[in-house]
Amino acid sequence: MSAKKVLVVQYSQSGQLTDVVNSVTAPLIASDTVELHTLTLHPEKSYPFPWPLIRFFNIFPECIYLDPPALKPLDINKDEKFDLVILAYQVWFLSPSLPITAFLKSVEGKSLLQDTPVITLIGCRNMWIMAQEAVKKLLKEANARLIDNVVLTDQGSTLASFITTPRWVLTGKKDPFWGLPAAGIADKDIQEAERFGLAIHDALAEDKEKNNSPILIGLGAVNVDVSLVQSEKAGYRSFRVWGALLRLIGKPANPLRKLVLVFYIIFLIALILTIVPITMILQKLLKPLLKKKFQAIKDQFELPSGSAEDKITVRN
Repeated sequence: MSAKKVLVVQYSQSGQLTDVVNSVTAPLIASDTVELHTLTLHPEKSYPFPWPLIRFFNIFPECIYLDPPALKPLDINKDEKFDLVILAYQVWFLSPSLPITAFLKSVEGKSLLQDTPVITLIGCRNMWIMAQEAVKKLLKEANARLIDNVVLTDQGSTLASFITTPRWVLTGKKDPFWGLPAAGIADKDIQEAERFGLAIHDALAEDKEKNNSPILIGLGAVNVDVSLVQSEKAGYRSFRVWGALLRLIGKPANPLRKLVLVFYIIFLIALILTIVPITMILQKLLKPLLKKKFQAIKDQFELPSGSAEDKITVRN
């Protein structure tokens, strides 16, 4: 039997997502029955890390409206066909990162994805639902088949990550401080992500990727925090409104756009400090009364892989 061909598409700024990818793909790399190809995306105009404050916020209109940046030529034949594609991405402003958007919208990306099962692999703070909805739409436009979704989120509480994640993004510092945990995904979670690679390997051996059904059910692939869903939707609507205004003003280098952006940053901080916690508190209070509705929301956004953990086993 010929080896199964798996393509990993990724873009990572800090290197954390690459660590996640390496953990997941370790069993595939070690296998004689899998031929793994990694496609790392490179924008023609690179993005900095850590980010300067204004430049960081100045990309959100393009992120939210899925305006693709130019990519350097892909180091792969667009006509090559794979048995499975693993699409690993970060979330920028409740949207897929711009290089991933560019890949999904490109002729080459659509060709590589057409009629191919896809597993999305997300590494982010904790809000990823709207980004995944955008990716699902782009995958559908490429005639790809989404069969699984794996999400690894930052360690620490939502409140803690409101502080630790911006500190990491804007300064490059991710160490614990003031009693708060380190920014980013916990090392333990990254290491344990190998279980997904093991399951993918076993599924490929049995041709399960051809069934258009999830192959990672029961492995705790994704867990939706329902208390964040409404906050994420509110934030997404805000990004759409302000993003439209900023795009109307001009390109990112436009001085007036940068001036208006300063006012938006102040507005956004006020929104995070007021509306978001109020929404979360109200949802916690209403949770007993709306248990069925919240469960329906959780089930909806955890598709296709789900949060069940009944197939997780300890391997020595």
